[in-house]
Amino acid sequence: MKYLLLFVSCFALGQQIQNVDFVRCTAKLQLNTVEKSVYGQVQYDFKVLQPTDTIKLDAQKTVFSQVAINGKSLPFIQTDKELKIIGPFRKGKYKLTFDYKAYPKQTLYFVGDFQAGTASQIPSQIWTQGQGRYTSNWFPSFDDVNEKVIFNLEIAFENGYEVASNGILKSKKVSGQETIWRYEMKKPMSSYLLMLGIGKYDIYHGKSASGIPLEHYLEKPDASTYETTYRDSKEIFDFLEHKIGLKYPWKVYRQIPVRDFLYAGMENTSSTIFSSRYVVDSIGFADRSYTNVNAHELAHQWFGDLVTATSGKHHWLQEGFATYYALLAERKLYGDDYFYGKMYEMAQQIKYASRTDTIPILNEKASSLSFYQKGAWALFVLKEEMGSANFEKAVKRYLKKYKYKTVDTQDFFNEVRKVSKYDLVNYSKVWLEDYKFNTQQANELLLKNPMMQLLFSVESKKNEPLSSKQEFFKNILASNASIVVKKAILNQLKNEKWDDKKALLSVALESDDIEIRQQIAASTSKIPLDYQEQFETLLDDKSYQTQEIALLQLWRNFPEKRFDYLNKSQKWIGFNDYNLRTLWLSLALSTAGYSEDKAPLIEELIQYASPQYEAITRQNALEKLIGFKIINDQVLLYLVKSTTHHMWQFVKYGRDTIRKMLKEPGMKASFEQILPNLNEAERFQLQRLLDEL
Repeated sequence: MKYLLLFVSCFALGQQIQNVDFVRCTAKLQLNTVEKSVYGQVQYDFKVLQPTDTIKLDAQKTVFSQVAINGKSLPFIQTDKELKIIGPFRKGKYKLTFDYKAYPKQTLYFVGDFQAGTASQIPSQIWTQGQGRYTSNWFPSFDDVNEKVIFNLEIAFENGYEVASNGILKSKKVSGQETIWRYEMKKPMSSYLLMLGIGKYDIYHGKSASGIPLEHYLEKPDASTYETTYRDSKEIFDFLEHKIGLKYPWKVYRQIPVRDFLYAGMENTSSTIFSSRYVVDSIGFADRSYTNVNAHELAHQWFGDLVTATSGKHHWLQEGFATYYALLAERKLYGDDYFYGKMYEMAQQIKYASRTDTIPILNEKASSLSFYQKGAWALFVLKEEMGSANFEKAVKRYLKKYKYKTVDTQDFFNEVRKVSKYDLVNYSKVWLEDYKFNTQQANELLLKNPMMQLLFSVESKKNEPLSSKQEFFKNILASNASIVVKKAILNQLKNEKWDDKKALLSVALESDDIEIRQQIAASTSKIPLDYQEQFETLLDDKSYQTQEIALLQLWRNFPEKRFDYLNKSQKWIGFNDYNLRTLWLSLALSTAGYSEDKAPLIEELIQYASPQYEAITRQNALEKLIGFKIINDQVLLYLVKSTTHHMWQFVKYGRDTIRKMLKEPGMKASFEQILPNLNEAERFQLQRLLDEL
């Protein structure tokens, strides 16, 4: 049995409710990796500002004991969602103490098998994800973002692991079989930003131009990917700190990749967690660059962590700002054409969505597209309309005035009004309170960029016959024009006859731009014989995604050359989700006569679908196994196991796939046959799907 011990000191600068000010919290926690449970001894120091009869903490499905105020036991109410201590409480200072135990089903995750050692393909990790799920699932705290607290964690864990949390690492001491870690923060934050990340990492240390320590984590086997995974990280940090105009608000910035993460990344205060899918080598960087996620999560350290929206209605103040400033960082790295191309791409997505999405930004039920992309557009418009200097001045004033506090949209507008007479009433009606997208105003701003002028010229020819625009397109494809324009041309060629567009595609394919060549590969399902040789060059592209598309397309189109294609690709692995390896195995198994002994290939492919691997690898393997009809009881068992995973995306894939398979003759009996081999949770999920029939 292994334990994680934590010592937590918390100082609250705000109020959870009007009558109570939580001032200090200390806690000793133990995380049991066998039970996947959390046990803690906690003390909160708080002030009662106005008499009240109840003190409340948020705590999800937590069992409490030894509840006392100032050392004396008091009545308390324990529900599945909170702890209430019954008063009355008069003005003054108090100490709340309690013990608790929780078995968190979300927010804190034990990934891998700590008892399996090196037997598992997934290194054992513990990590948290508070946003949207709330830290109160594993630590009694405050689900209300308006309650800001300073967290200082002291952590004891077995030797051989690195432990990350919020704030500065004040000390690290080896004590027998474990190491004691003590982290300290000086400023407050909302509870959802409390984090823990534990794994077998190497840490790469650097410093920003302003002297902020930068810590980049990587699991030991991934050491060779450091440069490509964290490429441009320091430049992004330095740019954002300068562009935002307010010094980075915390004393350190660390980034930790974790397995089976729920999203791309999460901006925990001072310590971002991100998905290990962005741990890439020099080839993987072309398709899975961490750059945008890197910049987005860093921008949140100001917009969201330093200044937090009071409610979901004002969520754009976090996601819109983070999306916009991440694009500004990429503009610095990749140029104006890249920036305007992304803004155009977002505009197209928003316009299309607005046909059915009628919820505006200033609504807690708004879509992610509204909060993120339309929020970024709203800021872009505001900056262009009021001028860059005034915009940046207003943002700086806004952050400085409301640092370590919570805000709403009017708080931001108040700072804008102090530097500009721009009509915010009309602006808000158009960009924040109306679901429609102001295409005319957006186009006027986009057309300030010469590349966009050329793009609009290309788009204006959509309804013209190819013969009338072929020479125009050919000249662009052969030039050094932006990839944004060239991709727009390729989109117009999709439905043209092969003989008519062949010459243009050949010109495009001569490009060394990976994105252009990849788009051609993806859009060419039927490969003419006279195009075969040129199409085969895609197999040598420095892109795992392009190689995957090209290999599958060539294998399908030219059966007589399948052995050649398989021989060429038999050593390919691909991303860390084994995309090329799982494809190769499925193609090799589906190619008559290629392998005399298919058993080892089947065993390897099925193995990638097992719980020993990350969810993305498992799904890749399951998609190939089921798509190529390589199905047995073991495959069905691994498919059912996906329905109990903590990643909702993997769960959805498993459920949807089972529903589809159950419509096929004989599959119901096949699934019923494996029921005895499932654990209780898996049986429940499968039986529920069977009962839907």
